Amino acid sequence: QLVESGGGTVQAGGSLRLSCAASGSIVRIHTMGWYRQAPGKERELVAAITSGGSTNYADSVKGRFTISRDNAKNTVYLQMNSLKPEDTAVYYCAASPVVAPTTRTLDYDYWGQGTQVTVSS
Repeated sequence: QLVESGGGTVQAGGSLRLSCAASGSIVRIHTMGWYRQAPGKERELVAAITSGGSTNYADSVKGRFTISRDNAKNTVYLQMNSLKPEDTAVYYCAASPVVAPTTRTLDYDYWGQGTQVTVSS
């Protein structure tokens, strides 16, 4: 089970930090990622990180978002700075057994329930 927290409403230019904790029942996690889905749009990968710290970011968030991970706590974080209205979406945490910061949605076996991020202009 993956449990997200930290969503909310913020003005453009502001910051939010999302957290996602994986329960002990989930095994063989190597990569954890954050996806987002805006109304009427497909789910897209925002960032991914392996247990070794390799990362992958969507071009739209590079330089603004930072993904990090605490392996001991099985927790992944997404620090979001300089937020824009187009970042508004439901953000989902996901976990994969793939040993690479994969961008393939099908590689992710576990999903959180999602947390809403709203950026007002």
